[in-house]
Amino acid sequence: MSSSTPLPLGKLPPDLLARILSRAPVSDPRVLLGPGVGLDCAVIDLGERLLVLKSDPITFATQEIGWYAVQISSNDIATTGAEPRWLLSTLLLPEGQTTPELVETIGDQLFRACQEMGISVVGGHTEVTYALPRPVLVATLIGEAMRDDLVTPRGARPGDRLLLTKGVPIEAVAVLAREFPGRLEGLLTPDEVRQAQDFLYQPGISVYREARLACRAGRVSAMHDPTEGGLAGALWEMSEACGRALDFEPSAVYIPLLAQKVCRVFDLDPLACIASGALLLCAAPREAAAILGTLHAEGIQASEIGAVATEPGPAVRLTGGGTLPRPGRDEIARVFEAPGAWQ
Repeated sequence: MSSSTPLPLGKLPPDLLARILSRAPVSDPRVLLGPGVGLDCAVIDLGERLLVLKSDPITFATQEIGWYAVQISSNDIATTGAEPRWLLSTLLLPEGQTTPELVETIGDQLFRACQEMGISVVGGHTEVTYALPRPVLVATLIGEAMRDDLVTPRGARPGDRLLLTKGVPIEAVAVLAREFPGRLEGLLTPDEVRQAQDFLYQPGISVYREARLACRAGRVSAMHDPTEGGLAGALWEMSEACGRALDFEPSAVYIPLLAQKVCRVFDLDPLACIASGALLLCAAPREAAAILGTLHAEGIQASEIGAVATEPGPAVRLTGGGTLPRPGRDEIARVFEAPGAWQ
């Protein structure tokens, strides 16, 4: 791609992002984990305790955007074994469409979600700005962890099993059903549309509970939250972070029937759609068995979908042969950039 070619909607291409991040100044020796592809959180060494920091925008969803922002940021904090503590938010609102009622609604959503999780809101910024078709909310969440509890995507080791909870793509189903319900009318029953919209809560986009359960059940070597680019993107990011190839069995991935139907309507690959709600984690074989047992006992769907290989990465190899394509961007970006998508 030429340096003057406009980039498509979605995350930056991994090679471009890696090139930019390689120039980021990190001079403080207390930075244990800084910017990098596949590294969702920064980690700062404060002695006995570590600070874990995450910043994430909510751009695809508009409904429940305040509640949504807290869940998405908490997911990444949870994948490090940390507890979310303090939140700052930046809310950008569209000119000519923003009412006091809208601002109060989003604020109430944000505050309610933080209160439910014991998170303190400590600052941020709010403004009405130009050239926005919809609200954009950026949350910066700071967590706290004991040194021995820290988990990062770099921790995966050869022989570790890859586990996935709850299935995919939970977030994509909820977003598409809420933002484009008209596209599903006549193809899904009204009850199915309501169920798809409710994927936000059931099975739910939060992975906080299963991350805590997994860490208590066994030694977790790595965790990752599949967001943009879906499970396929998350596997490639984990491989890049740990420096090892991954062996992946697509048939072992749980894709709920309703998710299959929604993805068919929009002609999307469910493995490459934004997938918050699933938790990708690595553990040694004996630990993995204990973790799966605990998750199943708690009523959480989980399965083994592959393993960490001895060969260097990044690479995601299909167990039947070949390589899993790395998504250039999230599948649902095509839906949002289609002509008339915002009408």
